[in-house]
Amino acid sequence: MLQFEELKLALEALKPDLQDLADALGLDGMREEIAKLDEKASQPGFWDNQEESQKTLQRSGMLKNKIAAYESLKSAYEDTYALIELADEEGDLSLLPEAQEEFNKVKSELEAQRLTTLLSGEYDSKNAILTFHAGAGGTEAQDWAEMLYRMYCRWGERRGFQVKTLDYLDGEEAGLKSASILVEGENAYGFLKSEAGVHRLVRVSPFDASGRRHTSFASLEVMPEIDNDIEIEINPEDIKMDVYRASGAGGQKVNKTSSAVRLTHIPTGIVVACQVERSQYQNRDVAMRMLKSKLMEIKEREHLDRIEDIKGEQKEIAWGSQIRSYVFMPYTLVKDHRTGYESGNINAVMDGDLDGFINAYLKAQNLDTINQDNA
Repeated sequence: MLQFEELKLALEALKPDLQDLADALGLDGMREEIAKLDEKASQPGFWDNQEESQKTLQRSGMLKNKIAAYESLKSAYEDTYALIELADEEGDLSLLPEAQEEFNKVKSELEAQRLTTLLSGEYDSKNAILTFHAGAGGTEAQDWAEMLYRMYCRWGERRGFQVKTLDYLDGEEAGLKSASILVEGENAYGFLKSEAGVHRLVRVSPFDASGRRHTSFASLEVMPEIDNDIEIEINPEDIKMDVYRASGAGGQKVNKTSSAVRLTHIPTGIVVACQVERSQYQNRDVAMRMLKSKLMEIKEREHLDRIEDIKGEQKEIAWGSQIRSYVFMPYTLVKDHRTGYESGNINAVMDGDLDGFINAYLKAQNLDTINQDNA
């Protein structure tokens, strides 16, 4: 039947992409590395160094998951092909919706796995540290910063990542002034690095009794979590440490004792804070990792040779520097100003449906790379 023939042709058109994905992933190389890691794990004394053994097992698990995901995709492709052929032979149009749905799943998963092959940067596989700052505008901007905070927490949960609040400074009446979260999962930084920048909100403010439309801004910083084995030299004299009592949005989000730590890197003016650990020492350790991560991210982004070359220049969290706009009124639209990607389902976006924006950015970056290579 024509409908099944067209669907089969569309599925067959994906087969070269499936093979290209296998080549890009380097499955044979992965299997060889897994064999070496498994052999290493079976050696006597493997658990003598707990930190090293955990890294070995995590690496092995990550590679096995990638292979399993590809094999699952390949199996789904073959099952969908068999379903279409069977339905075509029997002329059973009642199977068309199921066949179409399975085809869409294969196509979507293929695209998702292809995008992960673009995450080849040095830190793309790392966890991500996200820091939110409310812009000028008082309560309205602070409420917007909290909305973004929730949006990225929900995105992480949807992806199956672990999300941990590191620091949370309440707003004066509502929302937050600043907050930091750690998103733990494979390629968390690779996916989220595109989200760094100023985010703009347009809506009728619930804090304005006159019901006027307001424009608010909040900024998001994204940095990879740097491992302890990456050496970054920071002069102790360049760091100012303040200890204060933790505060946050209730519950057990933060540890409400006088153990919160704020570190200021004097040469650049960069400030990081942590308040969720039980002791001052633990909070300082986490804050120090955050500071190193921030300095490393700036160094890489600005193509600097040394940490000492970093200047303390900050972009203004205001009009003209936004990467994305979220419009609630007079219409609903979320638009990325770098890629042109947009969505009219603003409620889904605020509930963490950000993959379309992230994928569009990764594709655009990949296209830019290809064009530069061909130039």
